Amino acid sequence: MGISINVNTKQDYSYLFQNLSGSKGSSMGNLNFLSDYAAIKNGSYGKLMKAYYAKDTADSSSKASAGKTDNKADNKTDIKTTSTAKDSADTLAKIQKSADELKESADKLIAKGKDSLFSEKEITTKDETGAETTAKGYDVDAIYSAVSDFVKDYNELIDNASDSNSNNVLSKSLTLVNQTAANKNLLEKVGITLNDDDTLSINEEAFKSANMTTVKSLFNNTGSYAYKASAQASLIDFAAENESSKANTYTMNGTYGNNYSMGSIMDTWF
Repeated sequence: MGISINVNTKQDYSYLFQNLSGSKGSSMGNLNFLSDYAAIKNGSYGKLMKAYYAKDTADSSSKASAGKTDNKADNKTDIKTTSTAKDSADTLAKIQKSADELKESADKLIAKGKDSLFSEKEITTKDETGAETTAKGYDVDAIYSAVSDFVKDYNELIDNASDSNSNNVLSKSLTLVNQTAANKNLLEKVGITLNDDDTLSINEEAFKSANMTTVKSLFNNTGSYAYKASAQASLIDFAAENESSKANTYTMNGTYGNNYSMGSIMDTWF
């Protein structure tokens, strides 16, 4: 979205830099830096700097376009616009956090070697009489716990991403949802249901009684559903990070903010 700010070109901004040329013997330019510091804190310095550089950019653009031949019939020059983030810093931070958490839980499931949850080991169980039996197999409780974390993190990311207005974030999230939908039948076989709102739910009893070979094919094999979810979570994280970097400006309190909206920019600079 382009935002245009009208600047009074007759304003004299030279005093902004007056303390940089203080004469010898003066005490830090007669301590003008104190008033400059106050101007930064209350936002007036930021307003003037914004206007100063906006004017400078406009002058440079005019000079550059003067040497070019415009072939358009209306002889209009291109309008420069300021790129702004479509989401608040809070929304983007939540998306990045939940994307990181989903990647972490997915990576735990797809881990190989000594860190693999799907390495068969000696498992001791008891029957209803209390008799113990030891056999080699999967630690179903540990696998269920890890998959439950994955489901929780997946739902949180889907929920946070749905609040985004960024086409890039939304498209990456839609890809994740489509990957889940493509595995819907297999997920249902292990007690995981794809809900109408694109979230997941897991049934503990159904999961623990499911074929762990099917669970492994979904969450541990190379190219598995969890493998793709980890990669997609990284892309969503990157998309949110890229969105948050689109707008950087000083606020009226002299602090540095990542993004702003039409309303806040008007309140900040005028």
